[in-house]
Formats: sequence, structure tokens, C-alpha cells
Amino acid sequence: MPAVTPPAPPVVDGVEWRRPGPSARQLRGDMLLALLLAAGAATSLVLFRATGVAADGPWWGGAIGAAALTLPLALRRRWPEPVALVVAAAFMTGAQLGVVEGLFSNICLFIAIYTVGAWGRSRTRALVVRLVIVVAMFAWLFWGLVHYSAMPDHLPELARTGGVISPYVAYGLVNVLTNVLYFGGAWYFGDSAYRSARARTALEQRTAELAAERERSRRQAVALERLRIARELHDVVAHHVSVIGVQAGAARRVLQSDPDAAATALEAIESSSREAVTELHALLGTLRADGEPEPAAASTHGIARIAELAADADGTGVPTAFAVVGVPRPAPSLVEASAYRVVQEALTNVRKHGGPAATADVRVRWSAESVEVEVANTGAVRRAADASPAARAAAAPNGSGLGLIGMRERVAAAGGELEAGPRARGGFLVRAAFPLGSNGATAPQDTTAPDGTGTGTAREARA
Repeated sequence: MPAVTPPAPPVVDGVEWRRPGPSARQLRGDMLLALLLAAGAATSLVLFRATGVAADGPWWGGAIGAAALTLPLALRRRWPEPVALVVAAAFMTGAQLGVVEGLFSNICLFIAIYTVGAWGRSRTRALVVRLVIVVAMFAWLFWGLVHYSAMPDHLPELARTGGVISPYVAYGLVNVLTNVLYFGGAWYFGDSAYRSARARTALEQRTAELAAERERSRRQAVALERLRIARELHDVVAHHVSVIGVQAGAARRVLQSDPDAAATALEAIESSSREAVTELHALLGTLRADGEPEPAAASTHGIARIAELAADADGTGVPTAFAVVGVPRPAPSLVEASAYRVVQEALTNVRKHGGPAATADVRVRWSAESVEVEVANTGAVRRAADASPAARAAAAPNGSGLGLIGMRERVAAAGGELEAGPRARGGFLVRAAFPLGSNGATAPQDTTAPDGTGTGTAREARA
């Protein structure tokens, strides 16, 4: 499956986030809005002129003013700052000439200023453009109030003097308050829309990152599962194939001279083959599709069955002693399976690399906090005449070391420690210690067998 990479949206948590341009759908919406506003402005202008409220400028001036106020809004999200400046200039010019109506012209100016705040790519430029428009509007407003205050025939019903505050001053304050609310609302809602878009982009970015992280975790889980299955396959196949090879060699050598021994070796081959098929079937069953019941896994092999491994090794021509030190205790399933597989792999290596006269010693040590499994082999080639045909067939060239790597990974996954290496007295030692509690692995103990023969310390294993 190809890697899933998150999209690369603009930097949200960096210095400045630049909002992407509008989509084709948004541009079509802006065009429709501009046409609707143009139609509304033309209708409103006709109605205002019919009532006599609007100034009696030429009709073509009103048409030009309505077009200049509304049609630029079709590009408001693509070029918000130029559109706002054009709309503001058309508003002031049309109002000064008395050719625009007062309803849709204010709506268009509000939308233009709002769009600068919501869609301005550069926040500095958006701030400057809005400041220029607002300052110009208030300067125009104050100039008009001061200019018309000296003209008694303008709004003659509003006296210029009288009372705590004159009617004309009150009229001017109402206009100032109205414009503060008007421009403040356009400014606030524009910035709020920009912040919402920024937060939405940040959320989408984090969602994409989480999805990518989940996909990476899923791939890692699949890789770990494949590694586990590969390790299990290696252990199962290597163990049973080595047993089959040893028994086949022994049967070939004694087929003419000792048919009974050959038949016994063939029976061992048959038994080992069946057991290998059973374990492979249980292991590969974990690869079934989702929703199917899980088969019995190979993890049913535990510490209690290590004695069977020792007996099998002994029966295939490698003299193997087995001992249990301490009182067995319940162990986690992972520890059970790992200890079994470590012993299985170690005995397989004895058969493959120990030589025709090698012997093995398998021990399981229990303590209050840990369990330790140990496989030691002499690896000494005494006399070929002293070895059985099966033992002579066990000699093999050196391996690739993957078995030891697998053992190390398996023991580490169970929280244990592994010692593997040549012994000072000769031969090879594999010792794995697993924790039984939650405090981690404990150091291996140098335990002497009941018969008085030592098995070598961890320091000897590293020597």
C-alpha cells in the first residue's frame, strides 16, 4: 500500500498564514451575488427617485454608481483590497453627487470591508486598506457635519443651539455612533471569518497528520506481525527439518544393517512432520481475513513442554539432560512461548552445529521474580565411533546467525535478557531470563545443578 502523506496546507503555527485563493464555486457565488446586488440597487434607486427622497441627479449617473458599487464584488475574494477601494470610492463619489441610493450602497460597502478582513492574504495590507477606508469615511463624515452646521437651510428643523446639547450636535453624534457600529461590525466579522478559516485549516492539518500517524502505526503493526510470524516460521521449520534430517540420515545408514532402527527413525520423521504441519497450520491461520475466528496459536507451547523438546533431542541422537530447579510458577503467555522457542532454537543449533558427538544440558530455573531457561552443549567432537549414526548426521556448516538474532528479539520483546556465546570450558551456552512480575527482567543466577555439575556463569557465556 502506498504511503499516505498529509497535504501541505499553509503554515498555521508559523509566522503568518496566507489564506488560499477562492475556489471556482466561490467565484461563481460571488458573481451571482454581484448580479443580485446590482439588480437590487437599480430597483432601490428607481424607488428612491420616485419618492423624491434621493437627489435628482441624472439617471445615467445613478446607473454608473450602482454598477461601480456592485459589480466589482464579483471579484471580492480574489482581489479583496482593490475591490474595497473601488467600492469605497464609488460610494463617496456617488453620495457626494447624489446619484446613489442609501440602502444597497451601504450593503455593498459593508461586504467589501468585511471581505478585506476575511480574505486578505497579507494581514498588514488588509489592515492598511481598512484603516484608509475608515479614516477617509470618518473624515468625510466630520467634514460634512462641520460644513453643513454653518448652513441654516440644511436640515432647518435641527436647531444649531439650545439646551445642554443642540439637536444638530445630537444628530451628528448619532451619525458618528452609527458609523462606528457599521465599520466596527464589518471589521470584527471579517477578522472573525479569517480566524475561523485559519482554525479550520489547522484542524484539517492536524487531522491529516493524525491520519498519517495512524497509517504509519498500522504499517508498523503489520511489519511487527510479519516479523513475529517469520520468527515463528523459522523456529518451527528449523526445528522439525533438522530433526527430520538427522533421522533421515540415521535411517539411511542403518537401513540394511538394522531395519528396526531404520523403522524407528522413519516413525520419528513421520511424527515430526505431522507436528510441523500442525504448528504451521496454527501459525498461518493468523493470516486469515478479518472476522474469521482465530485458530489455536502456537503459543500453547510453553515451559511445561520444554521437557518434550529435550526428549526429542535425546531421541534424535543428541544426548540431552533435562532438569528443573525451583518451584514452577504461573508465567505470562508471552514468557511461556518465548522460553519454549528459545530452547527449541538452541537445541536445533546443537543438532546443526554442535558436531556429531555433542551433548546438551537443558535446565529451567524458577525463582520468586523470574524464570530462566538454559541450554548448554559440549560441542566436543570426541571420536566418531563413539557417536550414534544420528549424531554423526547432525554435523552441519556454520549458520548465518539469524537464529541468535531471532532469540534476542524474542527475549527482548518479553522483557527478558539473553546470554549466548562460547563457554570457557568449551561448547556453547544459551541462557535467557524472563521476569514473572512487572518490575522488569532480573539478572540470571549462577545455579549449580543438583548433581553438582555447574552450567557456567553469564561471564563464562560471554568469554
